[in-house]
Amino acid sequence: MEEAIVSFAIERISDLLIHEAVFLGGVCEEVERIKTELKRMQCFLKDADRKQEQDERLRNRVAEIRDLAYDSEDVIDAFILKVAHQGGFHGIIKRFTSIFSKPFHLHKIGMEVKTIQKKLEDISKNLPAYQISGEGEGSTPISIMQQRLRRAFSHVEEEDVVSLESMTEDVLAQLMKQEDRLLVVSIVGMGGIGKTTLARKVYKHNVVKQHFDCFAWACISQKCIPREVVQDVLIKVSSPSKEERELIDKLTENELIIKLFHVLEEKRYLIVLDDIWKIQDWEILKKAFPRGKKGSKILFTTRIKGVALHADPCNSPIELPLLTNDESWSLFKRKAFSENTTESHARLIEFEMLGRRMVMECKGLPLAIVVLGGLLATKKSWAQWEMVERNIHAHLNEAEQQNQPYGAVNGILVLSYNDLPYNLKPCFLYLGHYPEDWEISKKELIRLWIAEGFISSLLESSGRLMEDVAENFLEELINRCLVQVGKRDHTGIGVKTCRVHDLLRDLCVAEAEKENFLEIIEPPIDDVVTLTASMRRRIAIHPSKRVLKVVKRFSDKWHVSSEIVFSFTNLRSLGIRFMRSKDVVHFLKALVQLHRLRSLNMSLLEDSVLSYSDSEPLSQCHHLSKLLIYGKIQEDPHLRHHVLKFVPANIAKLTLYGSQLKQDPMVVLEKLPHLRILQLSNYTYMGTKLICSANGFLQLDSLEIHYLLALKELEIEEGAMPHLRSLYLGVLSNLRMFPEGLRYLTALQEMTLSGMKRSLVERIEVIDGREGEDFSKVSHIPSIQIFGKED
Repeated sequence: MEEAIVSFAIERISDLLIHEAVFLGGVCEEVERIKTELKRMQCFLKDADRKQEQDERLRNRVAEIRDLAYDSEDVIDAFILKVAHQGGFHGIIKRFTSIFSKPFHLHKIGMEVKTIQKKLEDISKNLPAYQISGEGEGSTPISIMQQRLRRAFSHVEEEDVVSLESMTEDVLAQLMKQEDRLLVVSIVGMGGIGKTTLARKVYKHNVVKQHFDCFAWACISQKCIPREVVQDVLIKVSSPSKEERELIDKLTENELIIKLFHVLEEKRYLIVLDDIWKIQDWEILKKAFPRGKKGSKILFTTRIKGVALHADPCNSPIELPLLTNDESWSLFKRKAFSENTTESHARLIEFEMLGRRMVMECKGLPLAIVVLGGLLATKKSWAQWEMVERNIHAHLNEAEQQNQPYGAVNGILVLSYNDLPYNLKPCFLYLGHYPEDWEISKKELIRLWIAEGFISSLLESSGRLMEDVAENFLEELINRCLVQVGKRDHTGIGVKTCRVHDLLRDLCVAEAEKENFLEIIEPPIDDVVTLTASMRRRIAIHPSKRVLKVVKRFSDKWHVSSEIVFSFTNLRSLGIRFMRSKDVVHFLKALVQLHRLRSLNMSLLEDSVLSYSDSEPLSQCHHLSKLLIYGKIQEDPHLRHHVLKFVPANIAKLTLYGSQLKQDPMVVLEKLPHLRILQLSNYTYMGTKLICSANGFLQLDSLEIHYLLALKELEIEEGAMPHLRSLYLGVLSNLRMFPEGLRYLTALQEMTLSGMKRSLVERIEVIDGREGEDFSKVSHIPSIQIFGKED
């Protein structure tokens, strides 16, 4: 993990030396020396990362290096903020002159940098001379990892993880009972045994879907907040409108309980309360659940049998047993040898005895088996498997000495964490800042990883978007069984949300606190939180799950001055909504101050527009690589200038939604040298013809054109979009013909058509063995998907 921190510091310092040299002035040389010293320590840290578990002195030395890397980044950032922070539109000019007007800051950073440099040199002289070995936990080479990241995404769903057929039948039998009372069905077992997996499998079962009138799933956890649980269930069973939702938000806990009671009174319902811990929590929640129509049920998952017996003394809990040796081995094989290749089958035969010994240590606990399988799936040699076995025994012995519960599973989880490549470790630890049982949005997580600097910006210069790299990182964590898929996206393949098992989250939090990476604060409700200098690098405050929800729900009602927004000069990603045009003007004039901003999402709501006369400052945002504009863009009424000339030259991804342009946007956009993804949607263009010219869009990888109802003709000239791999056309109801130029797009791998005219689509289809009139235009495209033809 420390290697990751030092690597980030090196990259950050390199970035500062390149982009902020004018601010660093006379201390560039000292900063360069810090960078050089940190780079010298990287090889040591690679080896130390897998040896420090066994050496207290080594752990202390590594912690010192980590803290100095943090200090290096902080002191340079702090100096730049003091020197460069100038208000107003002419801030850039002032920054250049400020170097000479603030000698105190220059002297101070010089002293602090030299202090850090001296400490690093002292550590370097005294480092133990470890021999750097080629294998071991945490030592996965980047080249190998990149190969893994390009693997096909795993399609294994949770239901496939454990064989639960007999248990599923038992739960279904109880849920189908027709008793004239509210029945509580409970699934009981230790953490990691598969309670939630079984409950989810039953919850999605066709028999259940047909039997009950309405459904809701609520996560409880150790820190149950009854009001939030009841509100969550009420929203799921009543599907309220926006106005009704606002009224629900204002109800007290008791009012919510009464309302939910009345909603469920005349329905046969199934409510799942996942991971309930305390009898007193059930005593509060049960007031919201009436007897309902005959056959209504509550389904519990809990680790505590007493809670289940208290909730329904007349109904025996279903207790999940540990897996047998054969079941354990079967589950392990599916994870460790998931690749259906000859090499994989050969390894299975060779490694079976060694693998069975390790599986025995999991004591039949599915979570431990799955994580162990995910870990060993990345190991290809006998020596690597033996090393994992030795480390398992070391962790188990330590757990036995300390009398730890879940000794086997904790040892395997720690081992899997230690084995992560260094750049995945902070991404995994960051998951600990989400509350228990949280459904994590993939989009939000990726943006946060990028904003935190966990995704190297150097990869963008090699032609890969940071978002793509971050998504690959998430896929690798899922493939290693450290993260679970929550929901799939509309394709059924991609990830929409993900989650972390309770025991893995506990590991995240413990390791993050140990690494000075993250601290969770859980003050009493309405209590004041005091932050001190000795706290960790990141603080997550969890008075309730509402903290995260409120931010999203009311974000469009915030009134934040530009002075506050632009005081965050290290901002990497910003989403902002406007209600008035005059706010847009002030915002754009100040935007150039955010010289580290990479991603901007602007929503123009109600009467606000982006005027051609006010958009020019956007063109000066040279670091911006991702831009989304939602709302009307006002053109020059005389059409003397193309309004989209403001789009910065470095943009790699551009989304325009509802722009209502009269001028063909392609005229300007096709000249952007780095544009890879372009999305034009919902009345972005009001004209009838779009032209993609020869030698235009030279780097474009993906093009989406959607809901341009006036569009009649799309022309693609030969030589346009030579690298286009993905094309999406949707709801273009007036499009007369597919472009002849589709033939020229030889790199095109997939074309998706949605809501297009039936008569048009049939011209490229093969129906009863007969090719449509325009089939030759698309015959070279490997994948064509068609959804919802319109008559």
